[in-house]
Amino acid sequence: MEPAYKILIADDHPLFREAISSVISSGFVGSEIIETADLDSALDITRENDDLDLILLDLNMPGMHGLNGLISLRNEAPTIPVVIVSAEEDKQVVLQAITYGACGFITKSSPRAQMTEAIQQILNGNVYLPSDIIRTGKESTNRRSRHEDNPISPELLNSLTRRQLLVLERMSKGESNKQIAYNLNIAETTVKAHVSAILRKLGVHNRVQAILSASDVDFSQYLKR
Repeated sequence: MEPAYKILIADDHPLFREAISSVISSGFVGSEIIETADLDSALDITRENDDLDLILLDLNMPGMHGLNGLISLRNEAPTIPVVIVSAEEDKQVVLQAITYGACGFITKSSPRAQMTEAIQQILNGNVYLPSDIIRTGKESTNRRSRHEDNPISPELLNSLTRRQLLVLERMSKGESNKQIAYNLNIAETTVKAHVSAILRKLGVHNRVQAILSASDVDFSQYLKR
């Protein structure tokens, strides 16, 4: 039987709340859904429900003031995963949201199946990033973001084993450990060991930093060896 979750949807657009509620109801049968339309009530609900499994947070609803609302929510409930759900598709906004503590970013233009997969990844303890935005970004921010994302040097990439490169390539596509294990036909515990080794060798602190650093890497070039 599928696990039931307790999920808060915080968005001031009733139609979108209805849409995302429908995604959760069909994709995560038996889940309890709480809805609200502003940050203050979201904070109140969070205080009263410390057993929430996930908060889906709109960036532009009343009280948010951009990413300040995310910071307030993370301070109030640091153990509850928060994913931003927004119409915003600027790479810098996505990166800032992750920097300020979001464990994922879902664009409102995402197809239903993609939203379900993103929510599942986050509930599984992984980070979800919109790979199309991370890999390309807006032209106006592309040069700046390349510098800020700290691209991996060829020397560091060459220090990775072939299997680690394959794991990193799939991480950069937004795949969870479970998906990587299935696609590479290895155990999930082996994937976790590879991920730990990759973070150590690249000198990054978490999975998100590794994914962002690898977003522009041409893996085919390194996998030829």
